[in-house]
Amino acid sequence: MKALRIHKPKDVRVDNVDDPKIESARDAIIRVTSTAICGSDLHMYNGLVPQPRPMTMGHEFMGIVEEVGSEVERLKKGDRVVVPFPIACGWCWFCRHDLPTACENSNPNYGPRSGLLKEKGGALFGYTDLYGGYDGGQAEAVRVPYADYGPRKVPDSLTDEQVLFLTDILPTGWTGIDKARLKGGETVAIFGAGPVGLMAMKAAWVQGAGRVIALDRQGYRLETARRVADAETIDVDDNDPVDRILEMTNNMGADVVVDAVGMEAEHDLGVLERVQDIVMKHQGGSLEVIHQAVTSVRRGGFLSVLGVYTTEYDNFPLGQIMDKGIGMWAGQAPVHNYIDLLLDLIVSGKVKVDDIITHTLPLEQAPHGYDIFNKKEEDCVKVILKP
Repeated sequence: MKALRIHKPKDVRVDNVDDPKIESARDAIIRVTSTAICGSDLHMYNGLVPQPRPMTMGHEFMGIVEEVGSEVERLKKGDRVVVPFPIACGWCWFCRHDLPTACENSNPNYGPRSGLLKEKGGALFGYTDLYGGYDGGQAEAVRVPYADYGPRKVPDSLTDEQVLFLTDILPTGWTGIDKARLKGGETVAIFGAGPVGLMAMKAAWVQGAGRVIALDRQGYRLETARRVADAETIDVDDNDPVDRILEMTNNMGADVVVDAVGMEAEHDLGVLERVQDIVMKHQGGSLEVIHQAVTSVRRGGFLSVLGVYTTEYDNFPLGQIMDKGIGMWAGQAPVHNYIDLLLDLIVSGKVKVDDIITHTLPLEQAPHGYDIFNKKEEDCVKVILKP
C-alpha cells in the first residue's frame, strides 16, 4: 500500500510499504478514506521532535473497518469509524479515571517521568518511537490497537469532512475551553488562529463565552477566524498583543487565554541564542506566547496551553503565574472523554467544523501539502488527504 513517511526533517515521501496486519486480538484494520495534516505533525517535519527511522505519519484519520481481531465486539467489517489520536487500552488505572492520554499499556516507553528523550505517557498514532512507534493514518490503511475502545461509528448521513476533526483538533480546542469552566459571558482570547485555535473559538461560543478574540500574524488566518468563528481579531505584527487585550478589557485582561501556538511561535532568534537554546539549555522553540498569555490574562483568570512544548524551558514565568493567581491546564486532549458529546453537537448542527478546510489533496500530493502548510502559503489553513 501507499503511505506518507518521514525520512528526516523536511523530507516526507509517499512510499510503498507492507499492508498492516492484525497483531493482537483487540486490533482492527481500517481502510482510510480521509486523513489530515495536523500542526503537531509539523513538529516532526521540522525536526523539533526527533524520529530516527522512517515512520508513517498522521494521527487524524477515519475510514472503513476491513478486519477485526477475535476480541473486538463493538466493530465489524464495513463499519465507518473515526479514530481518536491517543491510543488507549480502556482498562488501566488511567483509562478508568478518564485519562486516556496517560494509558499505561499502549506505549512501551511509558513511565511516570517525562522529558524530551525520557519516559512518555500513552501512545499516539504516527508520532515517533517515543510515543509507541505506531504507524499513523496518512496511508491507505492503518492498524488500530484497542479497537473496541477508541474508534467511534459515524452516521452515513455525515460526510468525512464533517466528522474527521473529531480525531483531534475539535476535542483539543474543546478541552482547552472546558478546563476553564466558563460560567457565561467571559472574554476568551486565543493566541493562534490555526486549526486548533479555530476549534477553540467555536468551542468558546458553545460553552458560553461573551467575547472571543483571535490573535495571529497571518492575515488569512485572522480573516478565517472572523468568518467561521465570529471572532474579534488582533494582528500581532501591527499591535502589541498584551497592550491590545488590556485595552479591549478595561485594563483587566481576558478571563481565559488559550495558547494554541506552542513552541513553534514565529520568533526572531539570533544565531547565538539558537545555539545556546539547543546546546546549553536543551530547549527548542520559543516561550514567547506563554509570556504574552500569562501577561494578558486577568488576575485569577485561566490559561489553557494547547500548543506543544517538548522540553524544559528557562525563564518560565512561574512567579508571574503565582502573583496573578492564574489557573492553568496543559496537555494532550483526552479525546475519548469528549468525542461522543462532540459527535452529537455536529449531528445537531450546533458545531460546524468543515468550514476551515482550504485544501483537499490526493495522498500522492501529501509532501506538497506539508510544504504549504508549514510555510503558510496558498492561504493554507487545513489540508485533507484522500488515499
